[in-house]
Amino acid sequence: MRKTNQLSLKYRVPGAGDHVFLIALGANLPSTAGGPAVTLSAALDRLRDAGAEAEAVSRFYKTPCFPPGAGPDYVNAAAQLRFEGGAEEMLALLHSVEASFGRERVQRWGRRTLDLDLIAAGQAVMPNADVQGRWRALSPERQSIDAPDRLILPHPRMQERAFVLVPLADVAPDWTHPVTGLSVTQMVDSLDAADVGAVLPF
Repeated sequence: MRKTNQLSLKYRVPGAGDHVFLIALGANLPSTAGGPAVTLSAALDRLRDAGAEAEAVSRFYKTPCFPPGAGPDYVNAAAQLRFEGGAEEMLALLHSVEASFGRERVQRWGRRTLDLDLIAAGQAVMPNADVQGRWRALSPERQSIDAPDRLILPHPRMQERAFVLVPLADVAPDWTHPVTGLSVTQMVDSLDAADVGAVLPF
């Protein structure tokens, strides 16, 4: 049985037009709902109320702030959602929920009350494999400067981030990247052991 951190999640029969999405959740500042862990739970409830049903939710994890020294440690998690809209609609919903918990996009990789990242939409590659590959290959120096002006899926940084992959392995260990062919488990195994070890159950 999948663990859901004692979240009370309602389930419905999936519709024919539903799509499956993988998302990453994080927070390192309190919101109007409470501390970071409470905020993540409340955000999942808000997503459910908007029609995005959680099929699986990871354990919550405590992870060092990224980049190092940028703020308090994070509480991170991942979820597999089923939603009848497309990827753009899912992203818009995530941004709306972030805003409802006080998220302000004033600093990239800054402190935040809530961060909801769309990691993957099934096996979709957006906008295409070439563009996704260019963003995936972006140098660390450019990553802190450049931001895409469109939705890139799968998330081009997912394979580098233990705070995304470790929780994601709880809910979708066998999901396979449609471009690289690597599963979530394989991507976790390719990370530096120290980075993986720093992501601890909350």
